[in-house]
Amino acid sequence: MRTRMQSTATEPLQTCPVIGTPLAITDYTKAVAHVRAWAGERTATRVVAAANTHVVTLARHDRSFGAALEKFDLVLPDGMPLVWVMNRACNAGLSDRVYGPTFMLHCLEATQNEFSHFFLGGSPELLEVLQQKLREKYPNLRIAGVYSPPFGEWPDDEDARIIEKIAVSRADFVWIGLGCPKQEIWIARNKSHLPVAIYAGVGAAFAFHAGLVRQAPLWIQSAGLEWLFRMLTEPRRLWRRYVKFNSLFLFYLLLDKLRGRQIRPRN
Repeated sequence: MRTRMQSTATEPLQTCPVIGTPLAITDYTKAVAHVRAWAGERTATRVVAAANTHVVTLARHDRSFGAALEKFDLVLPDGMPLVWVMNRACNAGLSDRVYGPTFMLHCLEATQNEFSHFFLGGSPELLEVLQQKLREKYPNLRIAGVYSPPFGEWPDDEDARIIEKIAVSRADFVWIGLGCPKQEIWIARNKSHLPVAIYAGVGAAFAFHAGLVRQAPLWIQSAGLEWLFRMLTEPRRLWRRYVKFNSLFLFYLLLDKLRGRQIRPRN
């Protein structure tokens, strides 16, 4: 598994492996600077994942998803439990996670005068509201395009259709809100065919920023309890996921400790 996040314009980010996934030891400022430097180079397709405990546990539990996550150039620690493990095991010194939806906003603010953005995912109605909200928040934001893919199973030519739309838009950043694990699998599967840009999977960020889904209060996020807030707001859809993968996360941490696997930062 990769131990160095790729970059030629900035110093490589150290990583801390948590149950097998190398998470970048970074904060919002450094992460935004990193992807902004990549966008300025525009020499390669770069892909970014925001990994919470569900993502890193699924990568350990499901070998095919783990292989998909290995193709990502930058994996952000999107989850306070991950930050706590990184601080304890790798002396990471992090005070906050790098939450995908918030990372997206920081990137939009930092690049609105320089780079263009494409939004993939959600319904046409959601994307319309999202564009309106983002333009109100960032008046100089350059939106190169949006696309709402079909709900459910996609036709065989859908990947090619999406890639063509991105290519025509010449977007510098492509934000993908298809939900986990669909967005990570789609990015990994198509990475070698994607036009040069920065691609980031941000889950429910579109619905959050459009104001259609309520986010957990900051104190709940800081306490590492966002999963509980989301499970209580959408119990039928999410309770099995969180009960299963939160339990597995703790199991894998304990298993690695019992096996004597030492977690250390890697360059």
